[in-house]
Amino acid sequence: MAAHRKSAHRKPKQRPFTGPAARTAATLALAGAATATSATGAGAAPAEPAPTAAQVRAKVDRLYHDAEVATEKYNGAKEKEAAATKAVDTLADEAARRTDRLNTARHTLGSMATAQYRTGALDPAVQLALSSDPDTYLERAAQLDRAGDRQTSLLTGIRRQLSGIARVKARADRETEALAARRAELQEHRTAITTKLADARKLLATLTADERAAYERAADAAHGGGPAQADRSATHTGRSTARASVAAPDSRAGRAVAFAHGAIGKPYVWGATGPNAFDCSGLTQAAWQAAGVSLPRTTYTQINAGQRVSRSELAPGDLVFFYSGISHVGLYIGGGQMIHAPRPGAPVRIAPIDQMPFAGATRVA
Repeated sequence: MAAHRKSAHRKPKQRPFTGPAARTAATLALAGAATATSATGAGAAPAEPAPTAAQVRAKVDRLYHDAEVATEKYNGAKEKEAAATKAVDTLADEAARRTDRLNTARHTLGSMATAQYRTGALDPAVQLALSSDPDTYLERAAQLDRAGDRQTSLLTGIRRQLSGIARVKARADRETEALAARRAELQEHRTAITTKLADARKLLATLTADERAAYERAADAAHGGGPAQADRSATHTGRSTARASVAAPDSRAGRAVAFAHGAIGKPYVWGATGPNAFDCSGLTQAAWQAAGVSLPRTTYTQINAGQRVSRSELAPGDLVFFYSGISHVGLYIGGGQMIHAPRPGAPVRIAPIDQMPFAGATRVA
């Protein structure tokens, strides 16, 4: 009996796993070991190194360039949006004028119908038989015929006007759809610009104060000097303008150059055409507008706004373009120098034309 109780409390003997059970246990053991290794950090992938200051500067430069490309696309889309808005407004005015003419014709026709009803028009043969004065009757009959012809003409005109209004409204619908597409395109480019500029600011914020100062000095050197130079140029605007005007090939080019000198020191703002801020093509457009010449809005349309000239033929007032996508423009002032609006944070200034990839030049007609 005692032996039975002793055996009842004895722990059963553990049998080793074999077959599939053994493989499952081994897999779980390995997974647990891997988890433990990961938890202790052994064998973890090394963190990606932070970008160097030089890499940050290079990326910021690319973002600024991309923002300028997007700005020129924005400018082009805005020009098209303005044209589409004008077309819609013109068609709306035309539809209103046609509707006024239609209402006038309908009123006249209604008045004629009312008059005929009131006179209780009889059959012409009966009227002739009852008339005591055949001559008077014949005269009135001729008037009725003319009135009938006029009524027929009015009806024909009304049908034409209804058809014309329908055509105008169909065109207005198409232009309204085009306007919506232009506005969507405008918003797309606006978003691209603001996103790229925000990304550039975030990257610059990762630099130390000394690194940011070094970046600004390098960027200023690449675009023709810093605010101090802009201030010096603005101080001597009168003298430099006089020299540039004399060297310009004609008075209009001289006025364009004089305007550009007067803009030195004003801020770069994308989409701006003055008078207090400019982007690159906004500055050249405003400069030539001051000379009485209307230029298109974007870099890639301004390059076709005159006669192409080689770099060796440049004269003050010529437009000089940069980068393969024709995304930047300045106004040549002689001596290998131009006045341009460089980028956000860099005001309008004088710069050498050889510090950006030269893409071509145009002499404004």
